[in-house]
Amino acid sequence: MTKIQYDAEEIEVSAEAFASKLDLEILQGTGEQMVALSTVNVNRPGMQLAGFYGHFVAERIQVIGEMEIEYLRGLTQTRRTKAINELMECDIPCLILSTSIEPLPEILKCAKKHKRIVLRSKLNTTQLINKLVIYLNDLLAPQKTIHGVLIDIYGVGVLIVGRSSVGKSETALALVQRNHRLVADDAVSIKRVNGILIGSAPSVIRNFMEVRGIGIIDISSMYGAGSVRLTKKIDLVVELEEWDDKKEYDRLGGDNKTHTILDVEVSKHIIPIKPGRSLASILEVAARNYSLKVMGYDTLKELNDRMAANTRNSDN
Repeated sequence: MTKIQYDAEEIEVSAEAFASKLDLEILQGTGEQMVALSTVNVNRPGMQLAGFYGHFVAERIQVIGEMEIEYLRGLTQTRRTKAINELMECDIPCLILSTSIEPLPEILKCAKKHKRIVLRSKLNTTQLINKLVIYLNDLLAPQKTIHGVLIDIYGVGVLIVGRSSVGKSETALALVQRNHRLVADDAVSIKRVNGILIGSAPSVIRNFMEVRGIGIIDISSMYGAGSVRLTKKIDLVVELEEWDDKKEYDRLGGDNKTHTILDVEVSKHIIPIKPGRSLASILEVAARNYSLKVMGYDTLKELNDRMAANTRNSDN
């Protein structure tokens, strides 16, 4: 019997915390036992209960539904015990019964023998697997924390970056005063979930902002609950930098710069800071322009088309 094992970075969660998060009942094992999670995939071990382990990944959570239970009930007690024991011999994170299934005595006996965790869900098998995949995608998502500010501008998640004291927080504060929503100031925790970057604030500094010369302020308390949000997809990166007269800045919008975070490329603008420029207004324009591009409207292409048409008319 060949049982394939894959090495992967694991995250361990106590059975009690795991069961609480997913509304599960612990049938075998203790709440202090750890559930080792390393993959977002979930397995229904029908083939394994039939004796096939050729492509079995033991690191996956195992889910048994009504179909697998009916198969096991149709076996003799000797074959049933052997099939369940072979599964429990594998180093599985846990076994979950769906649809409030009454566990077979052999399942609990073999689980106790091999010190495996058995849980039960009220959800049907499809609903349970969907809930597990969403949970695992969030838990196991690659993540990092970067210095910056994340704000929701007209529904566009704008990540503001730049060197310390360049004016990121002050710009975000001006945007909040224009009824946009703060997600994170100073430190932005970013997760990559299904190729999408999701930003949030570390819980200890959530809703707080540092304004130099004043100190720490609570955005939610000052401007109301509608001025903040917990998470936001990162759509656009804006880098603020001091104006450099020797540098040539993009004037037409044709550079198409990108910023890579966790191997995901995000559209990027470099905005030079100069006295008299309203950064809040510029970022609002950047967000609206991004939305237009997503909907298929390219301002530069429209300008080029008009110029070309004008040239043709002049030639005629």
